[in-house]
Amino acid sequence: MKQQEIQHLYCRAGFGIKPEELYAMSGKSRQFIVNSLFQRSAETYDLIIDTSDLEGYTEQNVIRDKRKRIGFIKDSKEKLKDFNVLWFDRMVNSNQILREKMTLFWANHFVCRDVNVFHVQQYHNVLRQHALGDFGDFVKAVSKEAAMLKYLNNKQNRKQKPNENFARELMELFTLGEGNYSEEDIQESARAFTGYSHNFQGDFLLRKRQHDYGFKTFFGHTGRYDGDDIIDFILEQKQCARFICRKIYSYFVNDKIDENKVEELTSVFYQDYDIENVMRHVFMSDWFYNDQNIGSKIKSPIEFLVGITRTVPIAFHNTKDILRFQKLLGQVLLNPPNVAGWKGGKSWIDSNTIMLRLKLPSILLANAEISIKEKGEFEDSFENYYSKKRKKRLDYVSVNWDAFEKQYANTTFEELKQQIIIPKLSEGTKRYLKTLNQNSKRDFCVQLMSLPEYQMC
Repeated sequence: MKQQEIQHLYCRAGFGIKPEELYAMSGKSRQFIVNSLFQRSAETYDLIIDTSDLEGYTEQNVIRDKRKRIGFIKDSKEKLKDFNVLWFDRMVNSNQILREKMTLFWANHFVCRDVNVFHVQQYHNVLRQHALGDFGDFVKAVSKEAAMLKYLNNKQNRKQKPNENFARELMELFTLGEGNYSEEDIQESARAFTGYSHNFQGDFLLRKRQHDYGFKTFFGHTGRYDGDDIIDFILEQKQCARFICRKIYSYFVNDKIDENKVEELTSVFYQDYDIENVMRHVFMSDWFYNDQNIGSKIKSPIEFLVGITRTVPIAFHNTKDILRFQKLLGQVLLNPPNVAGWKGGKSWIDSNTIMLRLKLPSILLANAEISIKEKGEFEDSFENYYSKKRKKRLDYVSVNWDAFEKQYANTTFEELKQQIIIPKLSEGTKRYLKTLNQNSKRDFCVQLMSLPEYQMC
């Protein structure tokens, strides 16, 4: 494979590639490189934070004691910040880049939000475990997770009074897409999910007295169905495979959908609903490496931040600053805006976020000053965050330039440009780069990351 093709693959299947990996892979076959990606992500390593300081909270005292309950929620929210930072660090440092990228993708598909750190941790490790597995098993596992049962109100779904929220979103957002089911299908499938609940630890429970064991009619089938049966009938619909493949294409290939390519992926996925198989097909296809797909996607805020940190190692003195940058950029891990998740694409960029994106490399890596001469949402946010004591300078990060210099020691300035910038440069950018002093790779790296083209992958 050519270097540009390898870079493209690693940007879409992960968060970029380091020089030594790029040089080692160059010239290898596509089959070899794609296989290595999957081999490195074959195992699952759960993301676990230390929750020992929450051991004083038990099922009994949290349920019975209001003050304990309030205290648990408060402390759990703080732990969620730690989990956010740990997940971010995993994306920066893990060799399992494909599994982590797939986990990020599925987190914005099976969208869920909760304040119980135990249930959130369990839910996100389910995403990680099933990220490259059987899609049917994946959907069934998600339907039984405590965080999802609470988020979409299925804990309130009882035989006497069915709650249709989860059943509706299961079809609209998770499997089929709007317009591919009827209101009767929603009502009947909701009955199948009645009684789904969990205990304090987050283990799934079927409350038999609240489950409707009667006959349900769904997609032309009639029987005493439960939730797993409903999911099986959904999987029989080719539209389910098509709906997922459209999202895969949009996320990993191009926001501009090629319906023929989606149908090609659908035919592969519908055979067995094996996520690894369909992702292999994407990465092995010639069309994935077409010029129109390379550098065509706007990086999400997380991809943007992780990419910078993987290129130039950064240690935040206060890890909560990572969350603040996520918030300013518009994507906070574990905190999606709604059940539909982040829209992605052009929605990542507006007049405020583009200013921050263009300035952020200098702010983080070169201790640049923050200009707040012109007031607006962006400047107000920064002025509130960076107090006068900080003199509007970011002196709270440690930048490991030694690691960067070692990593790019044998890389020329031209090669550095090609490795950091994926899309083709505009004529204006080319002229601008010719004016830059190429005596320092550090400065040149910061300047490259401050280009509009760096927003693309």
